[in-house]
Amino acid sequence: MKYALPLVLALLVHPVANAANAANATVGNVQTGKETFTRLCASCHRVGPSARGAFGPQLNGVFGRKAGSTADYRYSDAMKTSNVVWSDATLGAFVQSPGKVVPGTKMRFWGMSDPQQIADLLAYLRTFQ
Repeated sequence: MKYALPLVLALLVHPVANAANAANATVGNVQTGKETFTRLCASCHRVGPSARGAFGPQLNGVFGRKAGSTADYRYSDAMKTSNVVWSDATLGAFVQSPGKVVPGTKMRFWGMSDPQQIADLLAYLRTFQ
């Protein structure tokens, strides 16, 4: 209990700097994230027990994984050498603007600007950790 006040104060003082951080601060809805994934991501990416690379890499266990590291997908050199490790912040920023996070990526997606939509998608992807 003695740490509660400093934690609350730290949360109040630290501003949300961008949409990736806003996605982290926003609670995601798994069902809405599934609908977003189905509508915007599933044509290229797979998740679930039988997922494997297709037009894009499979996204099982994406959090904590180094970008460009699955064996069943042929990544761009930019992705393989990016040194990005996927977290809420990095994946949220990438979904918002792929080319800004990994210049030269092959991913053909313009990005999402809605922090809630990003948070929902990340919540859904977390169910496949």
